[in-house]
Amino acid sequence: MKKQLCTAVLLFIMLPVLAQQIQENDTVKQVNEVLIVYKAENNTPVTYLNIRQADLKLKSTGQEPSFLLSETPSVTNYSDGGGPQGYSYFRIRGIDQTRINVTLDGVPLNEPEDQGAYFSNYADILNSVSLIHIQRGVGTTKNGVASYGGSVQLYSPILYDTAHSSFGAGYGSFNTMRFFGEYHSGLKNNKALYVRASQVYSDGYKYHAHNNSQSIFLSTGLFKTSSDWKLNILLGQQQNGMAWLGVSDSLIAVDKRTNANAEQEVDRFLQCLAQIQNQWRIKNHFYLNSSLYYTFLDGNYNFDFNNFIGLPSTNELYNYAFRSHFTGLFSNFTYHSKTINWITGIHGNNYSRRHIGSEKSLGELYQNTGTKNELSIYSKAEYKLKKFNFFADIQYRIVNFSYSGLVSMPTQTWQFLNPKAGVHARINEHAGIYYSYGSTGREPTRNDMFGGNDDLLSDSLGNALLFNTKPERVQNHELGFRYQNKKLTTDVNLYFMDFANEIVLNGKFGPNGLALTNNVEQSIRTGIELSLQYEINSFLILNHQSSFNYSNITEQSISFEPILTPPLIINQEIVFKLKNFRFGVMGRYQHKSYIDFANSAMVDSYFLLNLRAHLQLKKFQFAVFLNNLTNAHYYNQGYVDYDGTNKYFVQAPLNFFTSVNFTF
Repeated sequence: MKKQLCTAVLLFIMLPVLAQQIQENDTVKQVNEVLIVYKAENNTPVTYLNIRQADLKLKSTGQEPSFLLSETPSVTNYSDGGGPQGYSYFRIRGIDQTRINVTLDGVPLNEPEDQGAYFSNYADILNSVSLIHIQRGVGTTKNGVASYGGSVQLYSPILYDTAHSSFGAGYGSFNTMRFFGEYHSGLKNNKALYVRASQVYSDGYKYHAHNNSQSIFLSTGLFKTSSDWKLNILLGQQQNGMAWLGVSDSLIAVDKRTNANAEQEVDRFLQCLAQIQNQWRIKNHFYLNSSLYYTFLDGNYNFDFNNFIGLPSTNELYNYAFRSHFTGLFSNFTYHSKTINWITGIHGNNYSRRHIGSEKSLGELYQNTGTKNELSIYSKAEYKLKKFNFFADIQYRIVNFSYSGLVSMPTQTWQFLNPKAGVHARINEHAGIYYSYGSTGREPTRNDMFGGNDDLLSDSLGNALLFNTKPERVQNHELGFRYQNKKLTTDVNLYFMDFANEIVLNGKFGPNGLALTNNVEQSIRTGIELSLQYEINSFLILNHQSSFNYSNITEQSISFEPILTPPLIINQEIVFKLKNFRFGVMGRYQHKSYIDFANSAMVDSYFLLNLRAHLQLKKFQFAVFLNNLTNAHYYNQGYVDYDGTNKYFVQAPLNFFTSVNFTF
């Protein structure tokens, strides 16, 4: 590993020297805003998809982002409470959300300890997002946790947009409400300001699975000739009625809205993110982009242990409280010309999280703190040579985790060298083909190491009782074809992912409600993905997103399929547009998938039909959304409980949402 570290450091040092040798007679790309992060472009040999602002404005109703992400290839999602508000989760290629990198303008949104990203803490976040950039597979290097199954990059509002103000209100099924207001100053005297405030409320489909959330997003910038500054502040608070326990078939048959969690199980969280960005245009082609960020989290949730083990509830009620501080800095040196796009940088952060467990009558039971530090250096470059675009990317990442509590635990340290490379060949002005290879490693989460316990346990000798401490690694091959003309845009790709020591969900939940995992000896995921948009004529547009997946795990000479990995997903949408009116119908088919390692229990295949309509009348926009038009009864998440009972998460039947926006 020392040799690998020396190699990475040498590459990091030498690349700026090599950049000085690059000719400086190429034209400079026009810079409109702070280019703080790197994203893949059409000729980059990685598998990606963009959801642009125009689509977000049409489809976003304050729902959890996982619902929009599920309209893209290989993405599944589910909601705890069955509706589009509150806790919901997504998976890419069957890989769970703790192994998917999520960022906002390069700032990691994944909590470093459990590596999950919780959008519910930032209600209506998509209302302030100018672009969602999704990479499936290893992709390119990102800040923060490993981009293992994929990555989701969010981009803040474009401050150069035309000055305007907007107000919106909406109402839907399950007493769901959304109100927001935003102000956009546009660029005035080299300054710009954007601010948005939102309120989202829903009773939830399941009983006492309510969500009450507020958020504020502020973005402001100062743009000078050679230097730009930008400040983002995102503040959110929420209160949810908990619904993370699955429900048995027998109870669902009696009442589909049954919530297995007790009514007194609620959570409250406050989260704030602040980021300062700077871009310094050193000279033609050369830029230095830097960002300092800080995230604060404070909250807690109640836990009824008697209800969890199937006994009647009593006055006994546990509470888990968390407070975390997350501070980081990243800086990128960039060279950009007609033939070369090269970026090298460094990223470091420090994270600490205090855990307090208590019981209503007994008071505080324990307190502990986890601390996690990360440092990475990386360099990536694209080089255009005639019809070819060559890409190379290398990252060295070191992570350590320490623990302070009643049980002493040795500091855990992991080191990773993550190489990636690929080539894109242009066939003609419309088409191109690419191949890429990437390898990355990922450390286990705190929950993986502690076996689902919030306070570290000890063995009979008093030593820390640790479960999964070994990192996992994946080698990812991507082969794709892209085609684009005035009417047709299509992306099709084949992928093969080969895992070593993969940490996978086993379908069970630990004593604090978090999902449990197992290490497996060998596993693969392979498949084909298709994204297509075809403009049939001036009135009709066809959108198609689909994927076929074959996955296999081998453990002790036994082969089986990983849980919650449907082999076939199809999203088919047809959109009718006429002047200021748009009407879309979308169907989704998701094949059955297993919910246990034994492959003896599953969630069945299902088909959904959704409808949306938009009408623009001068400054007003009216919208209607009808979901699950066929009133399908379906599950898209489940597990086998400790007593062998199958537990499921029912999703909402036929439901609607209407909205009106006023822009001036």
